[in-house]
This record gives sequence, structure tokens and C-alpha cells, in this order.
Amino acid sequence: MKFLIVFLALVAFAAAAELPLTDEQKAQAHANGALCVQQEGITKEQAMALRAGNFEDKDPKVKCFANCFLEKTGFIADGQVKPDVVLAKLGPLAGADKVKAVQAKCDSLKGADKCDTAYQLYECYYKNSAHI
Repeated sequence: MKFLIVFLALVAFAAAAELPLTDEQKAQAHANGALCVQQEGITKEQAMALRAGNFEDKDPKVKCFANCFLEKTGFIADGQVKPDVVLAKLGPLAGADKVKAVQAKCDSLKGADKCDTAYQLYECYYKNSAHI
């Protein structure tokens, strides 16, 4: 599975560095991803493109999909990143110092709304995941 803000189905959504996820974590990520695809009305292809690091689709539904997934993982609440949750969940998998370095680059991003913020955070984490 790949990194980011754990689309663990999106963490599979997330990219570059391999993380050792349990079968339970993988199943939860896939369930969250599927729920958010349905909830936000995007196609599987749109979700897979985002998972692969394609940030060309600026459809508001894709951005809200990112928000939905990050909320389900606990990384975001009410449009605000929860750095303690991110560190607690990803630190043991990738190393606390590496996660903190990416957080320093990404966690202050703010978009036009909570969906745009989540999308920007996902993109930043994805692009910096090689450091994790």
C-alpha cells in the first residue's frame, strides 16, 4: 500500500513509500474509500487517478472525496488537519521524524474551503511522501 494520508485505499491512494499496513487497516481504508466514492459521486477512475498522483482533475467532487477520506481516517476534522492524529497513525509506520518533516511542509496549507484544503493537503503529502 502507498503513503499518504491514508487512503489506505487512498493510502494506497497515497504513493511512493511502501508502508506495512495490516490486513485490517487495508480493509478499513478500502471501505472508507468506497464509501467516499459513493458519497461524493465520483467515478472509480477519478479516485484511481488521484491515488496515482494525478492532480489535474480539479472537480469539486474529487476535492470533497479527498476531504471525506481524510475525515474518515481522522486526519482532518472541520477542515482542520489533526497533526497529533497524523503523527500517531503514520509515525509508527514511517518514522516520527519523517512524518514531522512532511507535516512542517504541508499542514499549514489552506484552501478556499474544507474540500480544497483536503485536496491541497493530499497533494502535498503525496508529493513529499518520498521523504517518509
